[in-house]
Amino acid sequence: MTVFILVSGVFTGPYVWDETAAALTAAGAEVHAVALTGLGAGRPPADAAVGLETHIADVLAVIDSVGRVAGREIVVVGHDYGIHPALGAADRRAESIARIVYLDSGLPENGVPALAAVPDQGVREEVLRAAGESGRRAGAALAPPSRDGWGVWGSTAGVSGAALDRLTALASPQPLGTLLQPLVLTGAAAELPMAGVLCTGNGSSVAMVQTRVGLGEPTLQALADPRVTFFELPTGHWPMLSTPAALAGTLLRAAAGEGHRLTPAGAEQPQPFLLDVPELPRERTGTIDLYPPPSATGPRPAVVLIHGGPVPREARPTPRDWPGMTGYARYAAGQGVVAVTVDHRLHSLDDYARSAADVAEAVERVRADPRVDAGRIALWFFSGSGPLTADWLGKPPPWLRCLAANYPIMAPLPNWGRFDARFRPSEAVAHAGSLPLVLVRAGLETAAIASTVDEFTDAARACGAELEVIDVPHGHHSFETVDPTDESREAVHAAVRAVLHHLCGEDDGSPR
Repeated sequence: MTVFILVSGVFTGPYVWDETAAALTAAGAEVHAVALTGLGAGRPPADAAVGLETHIADVLAVIDSVGRVAGREIVVVGHDYGIHPALGAADRRAESIARIVYLDSGLPENGVPALAAVPDQGVREEVLRAAGESGRRAGAALAPPSRDGWGVWGSTAGVSGAALDRLTALASPQPLGTLLQPLVLTGAAAELPMAGVLCTGNGSSVAMVQTRVGLGEPTLQALADPRVTFFELPTGHWPMLSTPAALAGTLLRAAAGEGHRLTPAGAEQPQPFLLDVPELPRERTGTIDLYPPPSATGPRPAVVLIHGGPVPREARPTPRDWPGMTGYARYAAGQGVVAVTVDHRLHSLDDYARSAADVAEAVERVRADPRVDAGRIALWFFSGSGPLTADWLGKPPPWLRCLAANYPIMAPLPNWGRFDARFRPSEAVAHAGSLPLVLVRAGLETAAIASTVDEFTDAARACGAELEVIDVPHGHHSFETVDPTDESREAVHAAVRAVLHHLCGEDDGSPR
């Protein structure tokens, strides 16, 4: 028999698992939803010091009670914050555990407190401020969100109004010690099979994780172990409330060792650009690669290609050497314009301001090159660099002739928490004036990213922006290297034609 030990996240208790537990029980499993002290096990005394170790002890007590019965395979499931006490307990009882399931959660590390996994910087600052004011006194806690505030902790997509009301009514303050006390791991849990269940409505997907693994992010390389599998659920961050039956089915499959397995970094060669474009010489200066057009005379218009992210600092090759970036650059240069790729420091969600400064500095260096017509520049953004478009949309310089974006993220994803208001393209586009915009939209985009694109296109059309949309109905994110189809090729041709038309105009600079 499979025994599921379910550990809930911040502010919540065993009640969130009611429907999922019922479905698992109906399928023949044994289920124990852990009541974490202060979060479903009753309020602790005001002078009680409740920390992460307290919650680890709560989970250990359940594991030990189950472990005394032979013939049972224990699967520990941690949702959100719950993965920290779940992992801490599994690490200390590794011999009793068959598998750990990470339910739309982060990957806790030894010595790192749960607060580091909170996506919202404002919440992190609030916790640290409250801890400083209280001197981390016993009983200090973070108040649960209001009914409309749960989105800061993750998307509530799919959760009914009644379920949200109940979630709010039963929520408990989160003891600060549970977020601030470092997690202590021996390493034993790292040897256990694991499964990740990703909620795509909250902004995560298997493809995103595979990309980060493929880029060589050190902390994620263990996810390519054959004992690690992944699943997706098309819902928000609270699948036990939005799709409890589907979650139960997924947990049963995870317990059986099913699921998608990732490819290790370096195991496969990067897919080439989908067009056969000729090799062209490039000049590398600092973070910039410049592709002069062959046989060009006089200053030429330039298109600056801006990669997405976040990209791990350790990623090799760096983005300007990715096939998509070099492919577009060679294609554009072959059409008679100067093409530029640039490495910018978008390594985490906190890096957008620094990345924006890198891009602005690179653009000025390009404009200062004597081979470049400083009055005719196009900026072309990809994927996670979408928020960077806001600076240019909000106050377009006169030399900016076109702004393009391929499968961009145009608003913070739900699992990003509150995000710097500076990087809101849907708000900035109202000030774009007559700046031509070219948007390449992937039809098979993840739902969370697609909704940000829809938000942007609605805002652009509402304010009368000059927006051209090029659709790739059967294209995925990064379709230029994952979908080498005629449809994708035509989309690339159409996008380059549109950008160069706005960049070069009808005069002697029109593309060849």
